[in-house]
Amino acid sequence: MATDPTNMSDGTGSEAGADVDTEEQEKLQRVLSGYLQNLPPLSSKIVRIFTSSTFTDTTIERNALMENVYPKIKEYLRERYGLEFQVVDMRWGVRDEATDDHMTTALCMQEIDNCQRLSIGPNFVVFLGQKYGYRPLPTHIDASEFEMIRECVRDVPNEIEALDMWYRKDCNKVPPVYILQPISSILTNFNNKRHQRLQEQDQNTWWDTFLKLQRIMRKAAQVLFITKKIDKEQMHNYFMSVTEREVERGILKADDTLNHCLAYVREISNINLTLLRFASKFIDFAARNVDGEAQKFLKTLRDEKLPKRIPDSNLARFIVEWGGKEGIDPETHKEYLIQFQEHFYKSIIGLVDRAMEKYEKLSSDPVFSEALQHLHACLKFCRVFQGREDIVEKIHQYVLGTSDKPFVLHGESGCGKTSLTAKGASQMKEWFPEDREPVLVIRFLGTTPNSSSIIPLLVNLCTHIAMVYDQPLDEVPDELSPLVNHFKKLLACATEEKPLVVILDSLDQLSGSDGAHALAWLPTTLPPNVRLLVSTLPRMYNILDTLNLLIEDKDNYVQVLPLGENLSGTILKFWLKNGNRTVSDEQWEIVNEAITKCNLPLYVKLVFDEICRWKSYTPLKQTQLAFTIHDLIMKLFERIEIQHGKTLVAHALGYITAAKSGISESELEDLLSLDERVLNDVYQYHLPPVRRIPPLLWTRIRSDLPGYLSEREADAVNVINWYHRQFIEAAHERYFRNLNFVSLMHANLAEYFLGIWGGGIPKPFEYSEHQRRMFHLSDLKGESDRKVPQQPVVFQNEEGNVMRHNLRKLNELPYHLIRSHQYEELYTNCLFNYDFLHAKLSSMPLQSVLVDFEDLLEHVYQKDAKLIADAIRLSSSVLSHYPDMLGPQIIGRLLPYYQQNTNIRSLIQQCDSDGLEYCALVPTHHCLHTPGGPLQYSLEGHPFAPFGISPTSNGKYLVSVSNKFIIWDLRTGEIFRTVVLGITGIMQNLVISENDKYAASYTNNNQVIVCTIMTGDFTIISPMVNGKTESIIGTCISLTHVAMWTANEWFLYTVAGKFVSTFKTDLKMPLMNVEFGEDGLTYLIVKSGADSDTDMALEVADKSVEPFEFHSAVAVAKDKSVVYGCIAISDNAVAVYKREENVWKYDRTLGDNYDRVFSLTLSFDENYLVATIALGFKLWNLKNDSLVQLKLPPGTRNIPNKNPLLSVVVFTKNNHFVVAAVRKNLYVWDTKQGNLVKVLDAHFGRIIALGAVTSGSNKVVSSSIDKTIKVWNFDNILEDVHSIDRLEKPIEHIHLAEESHFAVTTSRNCVGVWNLGTGKLEHTLETKSVVTLARINKDASIVAAAEASQILIWDVTKEKASKTLPQKDVRQLLLTEEDTRVVALSTVPGNKGLCKAYSFPEGEDVYMIEYTFKKFRKGAITKEGTFLAIPASDKSGDVLGVYHAKNGTHLYNLQLKYANYKELTSVLAMPHDTNQVVVVDDEKGNVLDLKKKTLVRSVMRWNGMTMKTGKHGLFAPSRGGLELLELKTGKTTRTFIPRVAEGVFSIDVMFTKNDKHVVYYHSGHRTIRVFRVSDGKRIANFKAHAEVTYMTGTTEGETLVIGAVDGSFTVLTIADPEYEENVEFLKNLPSRRVQKGTTQNGYVTTTNANGEVVNLVTGKNSMGTALQVARFVAKARGAQRSRACVIS
Repeated sequence: MATDPTNMSDGTGSEAGADVDTEEQEKLQRVLSGYLQNLPPLSSKIVRIFTSSTFTDTTIERNALMENVYPKIKEYLRERYGLEFQVVDMRWGVRDEATDDHMTTALCMQEIDNCQRLSIGPNFVVFLGQKYGYRPLPTHIDASEFEMIRECVRDVPNEIEALDMWYRKDCNKVPPVYILQPISSILTNFNNKRHQRLQEQDQNTWWDTFLKLQRIMRKAAQVLFITKKIDKEQMHNYFMSVTEREVERGILKADDTLNHCLAYVREISNINLTLLRFASKFIDFAARNVDGEAQKFLKTLRDEKLPKRIPDSNLARFIVEWGGKEGIDPETHKEYLIQFQEHFYKSIIGLVDRAMEKYEKLSSDPVFSEALQHLHACLKFCRVFQGREDIVEKIHQYVLGTSDKPFVLHGESGCGKTSLTAKGASQMKEWFPEDREPVLVIRFLGTTPNSSSIIPLLVNLCTHIAMVYDQPLDEVPDELSPLVNHFKKLLACATEEKPLVVILDSLDQLSGSDGAHALAWLPTTLPPNVRLLVSTLPRMYNILDTLNLLIEDKDNYVQVLPLGENLSGTILKFWLKNGNRTVSDEQWEIVNEAITKCNLPLYVKLVFDEICRWKSYTPLKQTQLAFTIHDLIMKLFERIEIQHGKTLVAHALGYITAAKSGISESELEDLLSLDERVLNDVYQYHLPPVRRIPPLLWTRIRSDLPGYLSEREADAVNVINWYHRQFIEAAHERYFRNLNFVSLMHANLAEYFLGIWGGGIPKPFEYSEHQRRMFHLSDLKGESDRKVPQQPVVFQNEEGNVMRHNLRKLNELPYHLIRSHQYEELYTNCLFNYDFLHAKLSSMPLQSVLVDFEDLLEHVYQKDAKLIADAIRLSSSVLSHYPDMLGPQIIGRLLPYYQQNTNIRSLIQQCDSDGLEYCALVPTHHCLHTPGGPLQYSLEGHPFAPFGISPTSNGKYLVSVSNKFIIWDLRTGEIFRTVVLGITGIMQNLVISENDKYAASYTNNNQVIVCTIMTGDFTIISPMVNGKTESIIGTCISLTHVAMWTANEWFLYTVAGKFVSTFKTDLKMPLMNVEFGEDGLTYLIVKSGADSDTDMALEVADKSVEPFEFHSAVAVAKDKSVVYGCIAISDNAVAVYKREENVWKYDRTLGDNYDRVFSLTLSFDENYLVATIALGFKLWNLKNDSLVQLKLPPGTRNIPNKNPLLSVVVFTKNNHFVVAAVRKNLYVWDTKQGNLVKVLDAHFGRIIALGAVTSGSNKVVSSSIDKTIKVWNFDNILEDVHSIDRLEKPIEHIHLAEESHFAVTTSRNCVGVWNLGTGKLEHTLETKSVVTLARINKDASIVAAAEASQILIWDVTKEKASKTLPQKDVRQLLLTEEDTRVVALSTVPGNKGLCKAYSFPEGEDVYMIEYTFKKFRKGAITKEGTFLAIPASDKSGDVLGVYHAKNGTHLYNLQLKYANYKELTSVLAMPHDTNQVVVVDDEKGNVLDLKKKTLVRSVMRWNGMTMKTGKHGLFAPSRGGLELLELKTGKTTRTFIPRVAEGVFSIDVMFTKNDKHVVYYHSGHRTIRVFRVSDGKRIANFKAHAEVTYMTGTTEGETLVIGAVDGSFTVLTIADPEYEENVEFLKNLPSRRVQKGTTQNGYVTTTNANGEVVNLVTGKNSMGTALQVARFVAKARGAQRSRACVIS
């Protein structure tokens, strides 16, 4: 039986924990400040256990663990903590203890060290029985000791001969050693598996030799010990087993065995020694007898040494009986094995849980672990550094100098830039005086995920600096633009006492996403006490060229050259000395020759690693060196292949090379264990107990790649990858030349991350013919569980809550599916898979999702993928903050493609099912801009209208202004930079200098801002303007100067903001424009008369050119040599003048023109001229002066601009189209024919600026008073656009028809009737005056609408008014009496109210009520139309006028004099009682019984919203929070939103009509939250596309209808997955039906989202049909379930 160690104490007293926080805090501060001394070990992401045992006696236990326990532990650790789990069992799966090169023992020691270094919690487990185990010969023996042994046996020639044959002296080791020779170097057939007889012969010879050598050495060692020439430990070295050596390293000499080690001791009580073949597996034999010596050593180890070093709690003992023939047998010992496995599982889990509890705090801090990784890397790079003192000194001078610019190291790959930056960093602290405490922040870019792309890098740097300088951590943004500003702001926290040095090595290793290589994020002017060092390759991504533009100080650049021959030799000798190695003179000549050919540091490092393998006796022909880095790496690969097998090596290194972000070692083991080619190669000659790769095999390969594989963190796990670019290139060339092999690697990786064989699914395989014969197998086919994990996209706990996302799968899977050309798998599992997309959006930047689509589209064109990518792009501003909105955004944009595009249909169906878990508020119909049309991005971010927009000349960026600069990346639609100016005014224009360096704008409070586009640095200029009488009206900018002007004078400043001069204009000639010419002159346009006068003149500031006089409009060529204008003598015709020296000479007139010209615009290439006129535009082709008329549609006109120099007309790329903005629309004409090819409903506010991008892409950009900027892709201008109906003005009011699915809306000038099923505007009822209210009857045939002075009764189908009822200022319309009566409440001057009731739709007067009020409030009709209650006032004060609702009889005035009466805000009918109303005030709701004339109760905090039962109401304060109240007691029964301050905003809240949900709209967030009443769970947080102006719900409660400020009308389905009928309703909506047949007899055959064929009524009430079907299906399924219950 076993002693049970599961009740482990942690061995620490209560006081020990007291200092943990202080100790941790100190550790954190040291790491964040950049101290390289006494670094804590790297926080690990792996539990890595070395299992030690003898070779044969624990096979059954180890197999059971491999089969049953390790997979469980792996799963637990991954799901609970996100940890990898790896077992290093050096004997599992290996057939023979002897290895050819005798390296196993050394590898074991190396692996124990690795486990101790890397593992969290447990790192060493030993299994001991009654066998001491294999006792190998020492591989290396010090020469002095070996020679003493040799001396001992000098008189025995055959012993001397044996020693001399098998041990050779290596003088390249200092001091020299004797090395045991590889077996096959002497017995050549030892490994020859193809000739079994020869192999057996050599193996038998070796074991005889082995015993002989063992005997010689042990005898000699005993003699030397007796004669005191060696000590006991040295002697024991010749007797010790591998297992004892492992236990010594893993337990006896280890620290903190309590938290890291476990020991299992198993005793078989009655071993049957007569069964020698089986007994020898469990006990040591020598010459057919029990080996007493070995048993003595075992007893000492097991019963004395081990218990002293390991606590009882970590030591388990089991006693079992010998059973059957083989001793231990899975059936006989089943109970023991179960107990053993359970104990092992609990113990390992316990140790990890404890470790995580203790260390999770710091290790889970991403800033600490990131900083620590880079400090460790810095130390590693410093260890190999030598020489280069001159460059280190330059770094020293820079750090202590006065430069406020970054310092740049640049040089070729492998020249040593990284080692130099590391060396500089390591000396940083010493360079500063003692009274200063420098902070070192270093990042080796590309070596960790958080240093591989710009946003994670900056987030981490900002948090790091904020922690060091005690700045708030919650202010760190996660979007690039504010992040860059925040980074710069944080740099300014550095002080003289605490200066800051930031080192960013290898800018070229940053991913190019988010414009990282454009370096706009890099601060180019540093605050005091800050130094920034960067390094880069010279020709990668133009980084060095960009740096040259940004940092002009050439002293801040240092080129790193190769080492040079002499320095290379010096460094090699230094490294050899440090490694206790040397080389012979002949070998040094070979080295010397090599380093004359190439002396890059990487080459020198490769040479060093190669010569460290050379022995002094290695033949010269085996000590050759290649002369390039590439060839040396190839030679290294070749050697490893020869040693470990080409198949194994090629596949192992192939997986590392193919992985997108590196690969973890446990993943690599799993991949090799799934790879049949590798396994068939490894298991040619024996069969494994579990078909997995033996861990030893990869360990051996890795040990032959010293330092060439880097460990880093990716996707929250530790991964290995090539440490240098040159290795990646060489591996590609060697292994990836064969495209089939590349595809296989990616296919295997994809299969692994798909999890096809995870979680116990056996994978089939085929035995080779050779194996079949060798193992006498009847069948070639087999299958085996490979013990690899499942790969869900999210890991959930037992309650179903998401614990973490499977970042490895999300990052790697699409990459490999694309490269293995498995496109259908890619579509099904990734790109058209809701769960995958949602998980990736929730856990990674939105751009990483788009990268997958872009990656696919670079390989193959897939239309649906393009549409979905564009949809995500269009939705980026929402999805980057609200990933749960993926479903609504996809549905709202892509529903028009539901019928034809099967992939899109599949994705929408998943959004309608899987997506409901995250957002159960789903668009009923197409309601958002579709992708594929011209609209590429809708850019939101300006708090005010952006009056100035301008693309940069290279087409990469768009600069826009309001009270801040926002620079957008036009390739991604994301904010590239936000420049917050801290100004109170709004900028009114935008000009950009010719090389895109500067942007300038003026504000409405007379400030001018000059901003450096690439850096975000800005200068605010406040010219001396008399603000009361004058205003700045324009700016222009050159590379050196900025000009600004008022009507009377203009000012000249340098771009740095230094005043140069001011210039007054001539009397009474107001200034309109100032422009710097390419010729160095300044050109002015002045107005030469009164405001109504259109005469103007073009002048030169220094009067060197005679003025050019014109009227109405002008266009001037860029070089100022040609002018186009209307001149007095030619009336409105446009004349062309050319400049000859200082005089303007008439050239020609562009035909006749009799229309007044509002403005003139030249195309970018000056080949076209367009004139704006009232009814459209005139376009001249200036090459032949031909004219084309561009006509606006009838009823549309241009209105002249106050400033005729401004126009909203642009030309697209190659002048294919002219685009003009008129009010909120964009009109597009082709330039050849002048046809109006497109009208774009661009904005819901007036368009105020237009720009065109013609470099690199073909785009038009528009900005509007509605605060949005739209980017239009003109390559798609002729693509069909699926239009969305909307009204011109905001929707102010919505009323739903009760018995048909139609609604009426009012906007300021229009009544609209909408179909809820399609979202289409069916009828518009245009009015001449302002419409305030409308009501629609049950069957949607009649509408009553209130205008300013009358009520109109409309016949909907005829779209005209059938009756006009004169009643002014109607404030409330009510339909009552089954919609046969309309009641209108209006105001009359003198605080009087008028209530009139009319028959409906006849419009006959029924009754009239007059009353007085202090403040108008709406009235209410009680349930079933019993009472009409109107808030009024009389002499007694506030009253409720109570009337008979049917005939208008005044029953009484109810005085509102109850306790705590406050002025009422509204009156509402109680839904459950025909006599009750609720009078709501600011602090409570008061229920009044109108029949009994009493106050029933006052309920504090209640807003009057009530459920149908009247038992529950809502509390929704404007400052935030939402609670369900029990109206009887006033107590909160459920909190939907805790009372967290969300700012004071307008709140709209309601119960759905079926009382299942509460809907809450918050105007600040622009979100609609839906809560389930039954359990309080939030089922939706829906981000509205525009500000919601009105919200209501249908009578069934399944549908929510919203109107918005942009005039849009959106119908949303509440598809709560808890209620089956809601989900069925969604599936049966008209928009979700796939047409299968034709309409017959009013029925259409369709298929719903379940694939069920249904006959549905078409036409008016199709949505009602959906409801019927939903209820029918839900009912049927309920019946099925209940029937099933009965049957069972």
